[in-house]
Parts: sequence; structure tokens; C-alpha cells
Amino acid sequence: MAVSPPQAFPPRKRRPISAASFISPKLSDRNLIQSLLLFTQEISSHTPFQFLLKRHSVSLIRKSKLLAILFEELLLCNPIPALSPSAILCLEEMHVLLQRVKALIEDCSNGSKMWLLMQTESVANGFHELTRELSTLLDIFPLQEIDLNDDVAELIVLIRNQLNSQTKVNGVVDPRDDELRLEVLALLDRIKREIVPDHSELAEIFARLGLRDASSCREEIENLEDEVQNQGNEKSKSEVIIALIGLVRYAKCVLFGASTPNTDIRSRETPSEAIVPADFRCPISLELMRDPVVVATGQTYDRESIKMWIESGHATCPKTGQNLVHTDLIPNLSLKNLIAMWCREQKIPFEITANSVKVNGVTTNKAALEATRMTATFLINKLSVSQSMEAGNGVVYELRVLAKTDSDSRACIAEAGAIPMLVRYLGSDVGSEHPNLQVNAVTTILNLSILEANKTRIMETDGALNGIIEVLRSGATWEAKGNAAATIFSLAGVQIHRRILGKKTRVIKGLLELAELGPRSSKRDALAAILNLAADREAVGRLLEGGVVRMTVELMDQLSEEAVTILESVVKRGGFVAIAASYIAIKKLTVVLREGSERAQESAAATLVTITRKGGAELVAELASTPGIERGIWDLMQSGTPRARRKAATLLRILRRWAAGLDGNVMDDTIISTTHMISSSTTATATALRVPA
Repeated sequence: MAVSPPQAFPPRKRRPISAASFISPKLSDRNLIQSLLLFTQEISSHTPFQFLLKRHSVSLIRKSKLLAILFEELLLCNPIPALSPSAILCLEEMHVLLQRVKALIEDCSNGSKMWLLMQTESVANGFHELTRELSTLLDIFPLQEIDLNDDVAELIVLIRNQLNSQTKVNGVVDPRDDELRLEVLALLDRIKREIVPDHSELAEIFARLGLRDASSCREEIENLEDEVQNQGNEKSKSEVIIALIGLVRYAKCVLFGASTPNTDIRSRETPSEAIVPADFRCPISLELMRDPVVVATGQTYDRESIKMWIESGHATCPKTGQNLVHTDLIPNLSLKNLIAMWCREQKIPFEITANSVKVNGVTTNKAALEATRMTATFLINKLSVSQSMEAGNGVVYELRVLAKTDSDSRACIAEAGAIPMLVRYLGSDVGSEHPNLQVNAVTTILNLSILEANKTRIMETDGALNGIIEVLRSGATWEAKGNAAATIFSLAGVQIHRRILGKKTRVIKGLLELAELGPRSSKRDALAAILNLAADREAVGRLLEGGVVRMTVELMDQLSEEAVTILESVVKRGGFVAIAASYIAIKKLTVVLREGSERAQESAAATLVTITRKGGAELVAELASTPGIERGIWDLMQSGTPRARRKAATLLRILRRWAAGLDGNVMDDTIISTTHMISSSTTATATALRVPA
């Protein structure tokens, strides 16, 4: 049996639950010894810990180097000495033990230093337990049965003696590690009591942990965020980790200053260019769900999208068309955890909700909240005295990242007075000279607008809306324009704001231009904002004047779902004449009806039903003459969503009535109520509609 090379044992990302997590191998004697040698070589290749648990790591790494000599010596024998059953059993147990040693060292090396500090006692006990087990295995190993080189035999005896002495040591935790842990806990307690940490003390603590620059702090935050997910339902531990995240964020800004990364943040900040699994997309917005919730019909939507749907007056499930017996939104925590795991793998930040658990409206994690508030205040104060655009860009970038994290951060930043300061960086003069600063400023406002209360703050801040519109129309980069469009989408989630935005010609023109000319990600941002505005009848009139029908027709080949959904909304609110007059629009809708995605087919069918009801016999005749239209309708009736099947059945009945010489524009859903439960059988479907099979 071939033995895997060292790289075949990948680094673990989570600590083993128990020794039972590893399995004793069933290998030949030679392969077993080769595998043991590989493990000892891997363990001994690790650098001993420099800051925490140093003594424990040094001890086991050194012992592994010495054990490697034993296994090398055994492999040099040809043939390998005959091993007794007790020796084989001992080596197999040592194989399991070395796996555990390797896993523990890698977890400690690759994970969060702060969290390791909090767990120093249990981890130290883990090292001590492994040392004790290794000592026991070497004590019972039948060394006398094997004809070893005298030097090697003496070496094993030496290892035994060292291990025996180590297992008798009282107090496995290094006093310096325990002292540092208590200092950090005391620091968190002072922050909880709203006492600003002493900078020199903060610097000393972070230096002792090896967090000496902004880069190491960013990595530490990522590791802590991963640890939150690893804790699962252990809320008490998650609360501590969230507080530590707040502390590290604060220290990063205070100790190491604001800075911008060399890599493009957008690629890690949005999944628009990533291939998002279909189950992770909201059926309404088609975007990655950040807060998936289940409605009364059992369907899952993103909270913000379904909330907007319900607040717009709808009482049905968007996907099934069924009436909602109640409007309660139940969090889909299992799906949210899966999305969070996917986001971590794709390097897409995902909001951690452990710090937003509230009791009577008050955040339970006071330390995390106060650390966030201190960070926001520090950054805003620094921005207010910033003398250069470069320095200002670093601060704005830090605000951008902070505003991306959670609702508490967005509230703290806005309350600290960030919005008026960000407005001054939205102008075209800033964009031409410092495009990254303009991008960071508008994106920070976008992130802030996610919080409902901040939408009103932004709309009421002098110059904020005009600044966002200016970026939309003449931003220095497509990213800036796209994020300005996304900000308008966010603000339009409030009905009164939607009406204000829909009355502004510059908003309409800017969105339509971006949808036509921008790259794919920016087009989607613009289309999402247009769809939001299309919920207002007055805004639809301005969209029609701006050429929304022509624009959506042009985009129907690239972004059919978004384009057809906009047409459906426009035709419902006064855009019937403009769409009915566009032959190419009707033609492309029929193509989508036959070949589009499930969501696009549903919207295309609904749009065509509205048009044919109001367009008269001439329009019905035009639709009926489209090659393959009836076959496409039949297919949709058999395989579409429940709503798509109902709309397809209505459309087919209108065409059949026209073919029979009846009025082609009279139809009501109640006439075809028997088709709600239509089956995939063509005969059954035809019977329900009273048309020949």
C-alpha cells in the first residue's frame, strides 16, 4: 500500500472533538512506520510558537524530531525487524496520537491569537494530555524486542525520561500567558464601562501577541470571524469572540493608523461576479441572501426583499402565488450558516449576527458595542482633522470596512457624524484626482444605508443625495457609479424616499445610462434600482420618457430576469401602451417565455397576459402569429412555477378565444380557477381549460 506524501495531510481548520476523531490505520509494518515518519517530519517542520504556549510547542516539536530518528532507523533495517502484536498496537496508537499532535499545533498556528489566549488553559491541558499519552506509549513500547543501534536506543530512553519528568510538573499554564489573558479581559471590562483604553497598554498587549501591524490585525479579525462560525450555538463563547473582534478593530485603527489594501476590495466585498449557488439567491432580488427568512408558505427570501414586498401591499407569496396566512418572518438559520461558510471560502465578508442579539432592544454584548463606538468616534475625529486626500482616503476606507460589518457599526458611524463628512468626497473634482477616495466614500454611504434609520439620515443630510446623484452621472469609475446606483436602490426601499427619487430626472437618466453602458455588475446595480423605482406609478412615467422599454429590450439577451421583471412592473403601472407599441419587445418576451429561466418565464408570462388583455384583437393576433408560441405556453403550463402555470393558462385561453372569433381581450383569473392545480398531463390540462387536447 502506497504511503501519502506529507502534503497529502492538509492543515485542519477546526479542532478535533476528541481522540475518536482520528482512526487507527490498518497498514503493513513498513507502511505504518513510513507514515509515522511522515507525521513526525511534518510536526518537526513547524516553527515553535513565539508568543503563546511556547514551552508546550517547543517540547512536542523537539520530541517529534527525536522520534523521527527512531522511525528512520527502523526503515533502514532490511528487512524491518519482526514486530510483536504489542509493538504493532503501540505504533498504531502512536499514529493516532501524532495526528492529534499535528492537528493541535496547526490549529494553534493558523487560528486566532486572541481566542487562543482565551483558551490557553484548555489548550495547555491538551498539550499536557498528549505529552502524558506519548510518555505512556514509550513506556510500554517493547524496545528490547528490537535490535536498534545503541545510540538510538539511548535516545529513546532519554525521551522517556524527559516525558516522565514533564508529566509530573504541576501547573501546565505558563504564568505569563495567564497574566496576559487577565489583562485582556480587564481591558474588555473597561471598554464595557466606556473607559477608553490607554494606548501604551494596548500597544504592549498587542505586541506580546505578535499583532504588530494593520495586516496582522486584519488577519486576526478574519480568524476570529471564522471562530464565531465554529462555535455554533455556544453563545457565551461567541459573545467573547465578538467583543475581541471589536477590540482588534479598534486597536488596528488606533495603533497602526488607517490604510487601504493593495487588492481590490470590491472583488471580496460583493458576490456579483462570483457564481452564487441558486439556493443562496433571493427569489425576489436574485442577489445573495444575507438574512434568509421563511414565510408562511415555506419559501425562503432575503428579509429585506420580502419585507419590502409585503410593505408594498402584497399579501401573497412571490414564488408560489399563495396567500400568506400570516406575515411572520422566521429566520432560516441553517441556510444562513451555509451561506456564511460559502462567503468565507469566497473571501466575501458576511455579517456576523452574534453581536446583534438583543434583549428589550438593548445589545447584550456591551463590550463589542462600546469598542465599535470608540472605533467610529476615533475615525470620525481623525477624518475631521485630515489635511491630505491620501490620509482621508485611508480613514474613509476604514469606515467603509467597518460599515460593512453589522448594524451596530452602521449606527455608531452615523451617530458619530460621518455622513456630512463623506459628502465632501463625492464631487467630480475629488473623483478626477482621487478616484479611490470617491469610491470609498460612496460605498461607505451605501453600507450605512443598509440600516433603516440611516436611510432617513442620508436623505436629510444637506448635499448627500445630490452628491450620490453626481457620482451616478459622472463618477470617475464604473465601481463608483454602480455603488451610487446601489445606494439609490437601498434608499428607495422606503416608500416616501422612492417617490422623492422617482421625481428626479437626473436619477432616472443616470440609472438608464448606467444600465445601458456599464459593465455587467454595474448594470445589475442600476436595474435593481430601476425596479425599485418602478413600484411608483409617477416614477414609471419618467422611466418611460427616458426610454426604459428600449433599454430593457436591449438587455433582455444579457440579463433577462432583471429586464423582464422591470417590464412586468412597468406594464402594471401605466406602461402598457409603450410596451405594446414595441414589436421587438413582444417578440423577445415570447422568446423568454420559451427559453428563459424559471423566474424570467414567470415574469414574461405575466407581462404578456397584461398586454393581451388590454391590447385588443390586433395585439393578440400579433402574438398568436409568433412561431412556437403555443408550444412554449404548453411547456410552461406543465413545468413552470405555480404562478407561471396560472399565467400561461390565462394566456392560452386568450389566444384560443381569439382563434374562435371571440373577444381576445376579455379574461379574468376567476374564469380559469380550475387551472390552479393543473397537472403535467396535456389531456388533463386541456380538459380544465375546455379546449381540445
